[in-house]
Amino acid sequence: MAKFIIGVIIGFLLVPALFYLYCKSGHAPVATTAPPMPLERFFAKTALHATINKEAPKTHSTRASEDELRAGADVYHHNCEVCHGVPGEPASYIAKGMFPRPPQLFAPGHMVTDDPVGVTYWKAKHGIRLTGMPGFVNMLTDEQLWNVSLLLANADKLPPNIKQALSVPPTQP
Repeated sequence: MAKFIIGVIIGFLLVPALFYLYCKSGHAPVATTAPPMPLERFFAKTALHATINKEAPKTHSTRASEDELRAGADVYHHNCEVCHGVPGEPASYIAKGMFPRPPQLFAPGHMVTDDPVGVTYWKAKHGIRLTGMPGFVNMLTDEQLWNVSLLLANADKLPPNIKQALSVPPTQP
């Protein structure tokens, strides 16, 4: 039994030591063009989903008025489109150079229309570590964050005038 306990203790010490040496050796992938480390996606997504499930607001109107959608489009233009794109346009060079690549939120398969609005609100407000997604908690008001979240929740059924507003280059704030 003593040998087993010593083996467990050595195992608990050896794994972190080997990981430290791996990182110190310069072999750990840190460039945006490098593939993720083993289990990196698993741990990052598991922690992110657990936190969002715990903290994201559970209630908010999912029916957006045209004024809210227009305000959301304005917020999106000034803060989101450089990374997340606009309808019918390819990803920007900035987005193509990021790791992980930011989802193009108006492209089929990348929309967040099936996410609860509170989840999108949480992500915009707090950001996501190690992804390039900033938190806008100190830059945008709660109303602006809800407006852009409502816009994205309805991205697949936006009125033509809101789609048009998204395709027009933004004016300076």
